[in-house]
Amino acid sequence: MRPLHDVGCGDWLLRRAGAWARVGGVAGTGFEAYARILHPVAARRVDLSVQDEWGIHPERETARWTWAEVARRNDRVMHPLVQWQAITDQERSLEFADGWQAGQSEEGRLAPDLLAALTGHLAAATATPEDLVAAFWVGHGELNDSSTAYILLSSEEESGEGWEAPPRPPRRHPVSAAVRALVDRGPYFLWPGREMVLLETGATELSDPGWGETSGLGGWEGDPAPVTPQLLWPAGHEWVLASEIDWDSTIVAGPRALVDAVLADDRVEAFEVDADADLTWDGDTVNTSRDR
Repeated sequence: MRPLHDVGCGDWLLRRAGAWARVGGVAGTGFEAYARILHPVAARRVDLSVQDEWGIHPERETARWTWAEVARRNDRVMHPLVQWQAITDQERSLEFADGWQAGQSEEGRLAPDLLAALTGHLAAATATPEDLVAAFWVGHGELNDSSTAYILLSSEEESGEGWEAPPRPPRRHPVSAAVRALVDRGPYFLWPGREMVLLETGATELSDPGWGETSGLGGWEGDPAPVTPQLLWPAGHEWVLASEIDWDSTIVAGPRALVDAVLADDRVEAFEVDADADLTWDGDTVNTSRDR
């Protein structure tokens, strides 16, 4: 990853920014087709027949689940505009009678191994696979110096004193001086509602799931994944990959053949959508709320 100071290279995409909270507002309008990739969730199975003095059940198994597995267990329906909040009843249906528990859906980050899997399709759909632009939101903690957080406690009984949270674990990988300077001083790529920095990369780098170790983008011990691009596009402008920071899915926008390849890849859980699709929580009109 190499800092890119020519933010004007993204002007073509800015001109195609669609409506807020719509697919086109995240990945741009005017592409032939769009695929939505659901971010998988971590799951674990605990032994409900055993517990310690604190009432905690030991963990016996871990897995990565698709949304379809959670929907099946909760008797919900999978469809292109499905929302995590809807299939989990506002995240209340995450523990099951057989001891399995689903984790939280991951927002704003596509797992590096899934990005690596997609890179093969993306590289085949551009004339410039080694000339890619990756945009990262500047608000990611990994890209900033802060190692502690302060939470203000207040209530009728509390005095409102600040509480210092425990420091983050040691960094797994440092933020490079070049990336730090870019995050601190810009120039910034001003996507609607999101301030980003741009870096140069290529398909060879991103096809290795361990690219975060040498990216210069930092990271902390125990993080499930390094920061991954909010936007990724080739110099030829054939396609865009977009992971909005508040969404737990990633969009691939581009030629029909590219989207068909993504939809057919069983390594990802994907649905076809269009530029006007609403991916807010209210966009799931199939799995309506139910009393519990």
